[in-house]
Amino acid sequence: PGPKSTGGRPGHSPADSGVCVRETCTMSATNITVHPIHLGLGATAVVEPEFTGGMEWYGAYSARHADDGPEGRLVTMHTFTESWDVWEMHPVGAEVVLCTDGEITLHQEHIDGSIDTVTIAAGEYAINPPGTWHTADVTTTATALFITAGEGTDHRPR
Repeated sequence: PGPKSTGGRPGHSPADSGVCVRETCTMSATNITVHPIHLGLGATAVVEPEFTGGMEWYGAYSARHADDGPEGRLVTMHTFTESWDVWEMHPVGAEVVLCTDGEITLHQEHIDGSIDTVTIAAGEYAINPPGTWHTADVTTTATALFITAGEGTDHRPR
């Protein structure tokens, strides 16, 4: 990732801008790996506080956007150098996984126990349906953009 953007106003972080709507939005360059985006009700886009990667960050995110319920979406971008060590499941909505660099192999475990596997490369995407456990493998390095309906997300060891 490149250097952090300070947004369109000197001395302010992108998260200071809050909700971006027609009347108040100032265009700025913001690094999505540092400041994810929340897509909310009313077609809003909110710059999120600096991403720490910890479960505390996700808990605070959920609290900030609880009123959006299952319609809220978290947009993040992550680079992976090793396979995931957990399975993940989003019970209330689908998740889009768009590979932007390298290759990532996605595995889905469906309710009936069947497993689907697909490898996606830069420019390709796959969709994890609601309630489907999923995990990922990488052999070198891969970067992906995630659009996630995160309400109620659960994890289990792989």
